[in-house]
Amino acid sequence: MDNAKKFLNSGYVAGDASFPDTAQMGHSESTIGEIISKANNLSPDQIESILEYQREHKVRFGEAAVAMGLANADDVMWALAQQFHYPYSGEKEDTCSKELVVATSPFSPQAEAFRTTRSHLIMKMYSGSTPRKALAVLSADTGDGKSYFAANLAAAFSQLSGRTLLIDANMRNPRLHEIFKLNNASAGLSSILTGRAVNNVIKSVKSMPSLFVMPVGTVPPNPLELAERPAFGLLIRELLTKFDHVIVDTPALSHGMDGAVIASRCGAAVILARQNITRVNKLQAVVGALRMSETSIVGSIVVDH
Repeated sequence: MDNAKKFLNSGYVAGDASFPDTAQMGHSESTIGEIISKANNLSPDQIESILEYQREHKVRFGEAAVAMGLANADDVMWALAQQFHYPYSGEKEDTCSKELVVATSPFSPQAEAFRTTRSHLIMKMYSGSTPRKALAVLSADTGDGKSYFAANLAAAFSQLSGRTLLIDANMRNPRLHEIFKLNNASAGLSSILTGRAVNNVIKSVKSMPSLFVMPVGTVPPNPLELAERPAFGLLIRELLTKFDHVIVDTPALSHGMDGAVIASRCGAAVILARQNITRVNKLQAVVGALRMSETSIVGSIVVDH
């Protein structure tokens, strides 16, 4: 019991239902065991039994807790993420779709691929003294995985310092509200561009405190015309003063010129292509549309989606 008392002296009182935020808890200075015990409301007796199992089998606290059925693997992953201030949405949280692998499976090969892509884009977009730009995600056809890519890329950027905003500018077939489980019936991008609303347009993501999402809102009958309005460019410039990274999802170019127009307002674009599916002539059409403006093409990604 003495070991359990020492374990709880850091302020993690078993049975306390309140759960302060990461900064207040000082997770970076707490052990994984302390975080797991607090999150699972383990009693001193339970902690003592875990410590005894840990000593006997020479395993980590988390492994002992899982072996004894007092925690699960997701609890351990969540505790590890909290210790390193790493946003993670585990099984206990239902704040986003499983498509958001950077949040739901942050240690998976897929999540690591998005972090690698993030690093390449940072070197391309944020080197030198050029003005900061928003990044539009484009592809030739529907089903190419733009929303999936944009959502996970934004989540990866939000794991850095600063704030990241993800804008759903696909005013033909929006999907980001589904991935982040947001209400798309309220105000959104279309509301701003028509001058109808400016309140509660940007939504916070509970499991990722540095990530914010602007959904489309009501799907308009004239998406291309709204994208071409000067208000869109002004909005992007304003948002770049308030957020460190701005990523924009767009409609497929098979629907029209919306994506190219949006990219021209953003200043930078990344092009997606599906492995063994996207035709070269369609990619050439996307590149040709972007070259009609001063949009900087910062990368092209081949996805297996």
